[in-house]
Amino acid sequence: MTTDFSYILLVVAVCAVITFALRAVPFLILKPLRESQFVGKMAMWMPAGILAILTASTFRSNAIDLKTLTFGLIAIVITVVAHLLGGRRTLLSVGAGTIAFVGLVNLF
Repeated sequence: MTTDFSYILLVVAVCAVITFALRAVPFLILKPLRESQFVGKMAMWMPAGILAILTASTFRSNAIDLKTLTFGLIAIVITVVAHLLGGRRTLLSVGAGTIAFVGLVNLF
């Protein structure tokens, strides 16, 4: 069974075009999105929304235990402080709060 070389080249070319397009599209739509008021508001409110969802999810499954609830509140304070003191870097603040909560729950 022999495979036609032109068929292989065509498949590779199609894959290359699709890969290039998928990598280029975000950069093409980035410029109009930077000027969008909606995207600006979402960028401002998303970190708080993510934290609220994570907090509600955690407390929903662990709110019965007072110790875990206390650890969660401590982690929230650490998250807020890290967010305000760390230049409002979401990854830093969420990471600090998560590490604090997981550390407290597992150590005590």
